[in-house]
Amino acid sequence: METRGIEDMFDFRRFPKDAAVLLLLLIYFPVGICLMLIRIFIGVHVFLVSCALPESFVRRFIVRVMCSVLGMHVRQNNPRSRDRNTKLYICNHVTEFDHNIVNLLAPCSTPQLEGSTGFVCWARGFMEIHSAAGQGAIGESLQRYCSTEGTPPLLLFPEEDTTNGRAGLLKFSSWPFSLTESIQPVALRVTRPLISLSTPESSWLMELLWTFFAPCTVYHVSWLPPVSRQDGESTQEFANKVQELLAGELGLVSTKITKADKTEHIKRKRHTVPQTSTNVTPGSIGLGFMVQSLGTDDHRIAKMAQQVKDVLPHVPLNVIAKDLAKTNCVDTTITNLLENKEEAPMEASGMSTFGASKISSYSSGSAPTIKPAAKTFGKSPADRHLSLQERKEALYNFARRRYIEKHGLDQEDGH
Repeated sequence: METRGIEDMFDFRRFPKDAAVLLLLLIYFPVGICLMLIRIFIGVHVFLVSCALPESFVRRFIVRVMCSVLGMHVRQNNPRSRDRNTKLYICNHVTEFDHNIVNLLAPCSTPQLEGSTGFVCWARGFMEIHSAAGQGAIGESLQRYCSTEGTPPLLLFPEEDTTNGRAGLLKFSSWPFSLTESIQPVALRVTRPLISLSTPESSWLMELLWTFFAPCTVYHVSWLPPVSRQDGESTQEFANKVQELLAGELGLVSTKITKADKTEHIKRKRHTVPQTSTNVTPGSIGLGFMVQSLGTDDHRIAKMAQQVKDVLPHVPLNVIAKDLAKTNCVDTTITNLLENKEEAPMEASGMSTFGASKISSYSSGSAPTIKPAAKTFGKSPADRHLSLQERKEALYNFARRRYIEKHGLDQEDGH
């Protein structure tokens, strides 16, 4: 379960593919915009109330009711299974606000391991720690926190990144399971109509706005009985056991895909070139990028650049386009690039030996052999100029023959 599994575990597009659902979304769109604006106003008051009231059951109840107005509905199963003596909650990760939701049901602290610090970290409900000290120092600090009496339990997400919560769980990191000998598993299901719960590389603020836009987002929290580490069981084995337990409760697959695999997959998708035909050449791919990046008025230059690319395949398209912007002529650009052959950068770090030998063998069947460059530097300016002129003439003849044969022209038409 590698590439296909990663595609199933994350939503890489916000809007649905189904035409009927997309039509419903278009109809709902004006309502969603109005809801979002109203909920932004209410959300400010929710934040002020949560800051003003002290930690208590009354505060959590009031904020929970106000969050329902914001479209974030919270339900819980098996609340009696929650052990009040357990100092560590382990939960799967679906949205950027999972820690806020669990905190509405039971007081807990979630450390901010990466991202924003200071006021933003505190406003989002995270416990700020100094992550610059390294993973080992963070583990020791959290271990001391768990052993301190009177502190609320820790809530950690060993997946270390969010999924869509429908296909599988990311591989659990082992370090959270070294903090205590006993943990409380928390299974989280999140559902939302019309749009995806989250998309990769989307900021938490953007996710909050989409949450306000959606009709509702329902969080189902299930408390599982506490689990203790057995004698001789390593932290990774303990992590795998809890992962299997949560996956079974949620009806998901327990995978070995990690946060790093997700990051690498996103990078590959970002740099993948969409192929619109079955026969795509490297030159057309480069032209496609150029046409997308240029405006409508510059499409003509892009087409001219492809014509020059057919004659001089080793010259990068950006170099060709730069010269065409000055000359506005295919023939003049070809001449300029041939005359500046030694200065112009070549694709794949210059013309390779293979490319040079290919040109030589190509030209030997239809014209006199190209004279090689002088083995020694000319003593006089006249000798150096003659050597340069010979190479320019040979390259120009080769490019001209290549263009004529590619387009099926007669020798007389090429003049």
